Formats: sequence, structure tokens, C-alpha cells
Amino acid sequence: MPIPVKIFRRHPDAEIPAYQTIGACAFDLAVVEDAVIPPGGQVRLRTGLVVCVPEGHALVVAPRSSLFRKKGLIVPHSIGIVDMDFCGPDDEILLGLQNATDADVVVRKGERLCQGMILPISRAAFEEVTALDAPSRGGWGSTG
Repeated sequence: MPIPVKIFRRHPDAEIPAYQTIGACAFDLAVVEDAVIPPGGQVRLRTGLVVCVPEGHALVVAPRSSLFRKKGLIVPHSIGIVDMDFCGPDDEILLGLQNATDADVVVRKGERLCQGMILPISRAAFEEVTALDAPSRGGWGSTG
């Protein structure tokens, strides 16, 4: 069942997010500005949107699966996490991008570069212990 999410346009050309297919779990986020990103360059592009994440949830922003293949762009911090209290009139969602190619990458206003998911969250109640019962299992790649 869909949950209500308040959204505020900070830019008149901002696109209200939409799910592109009936089975999509994430909605696309488009930018409201053109940009030329030089090789190795990093930018923060505007979406023109403030998303008021419902209580007990978080907004996770990730690159669209085609972002690197089509544009050669990556999200330098892998994903973005938007807390439910990041909802003031100036708390616009920005997309951090880095050019991983050897040439300029052109981004056009209206391009859908990232995607967002509203996910329920749980807060941890940390309990410090002096010992652990489980054996150590190894590290990265330890299962094959």
C-alpha cells in the first residue's frame, strides 16, 4: 500500500518522481540543470525537490543501473541516505556525481540519473558486551 510522501518543488522545472513500471521498487530522480562534467570531475546537481520522508522511514538515493554504462558517471559515495528530519524548505535533494571517463560528460536538464526508495527503518539499541559467543568466520571473500 502506498504511503503518503510530501514533496516540495524548489524549482519550477522539477519533475515529481514517478515509478516507471508497475513492478518498480524505486522512483527516478531527474536534474533541473545542464552540466558538463570534466574527466574525473565531481558535481552536485539539483533535483529541485525537497522530499519529506515519512516518520519511521528513510529515502535511499542510488544511481540508476544505466548511469555508468550510458554516461560513464558514478555516485562517489555509492548511495545517499536522506533522514526523515531533512525536510526544511531549503533541504533540496542533490545528486553527487563523478565522471569516470577520459572525456567530458554532458548532462541535460530533465535526465533521470538516480533513483530513490522510501524504506522503513529500525533504530538500534546498542548493548556493549565483553565477549562474543560466535566464532570468527574470516573476512572478504571467505565463503568462496
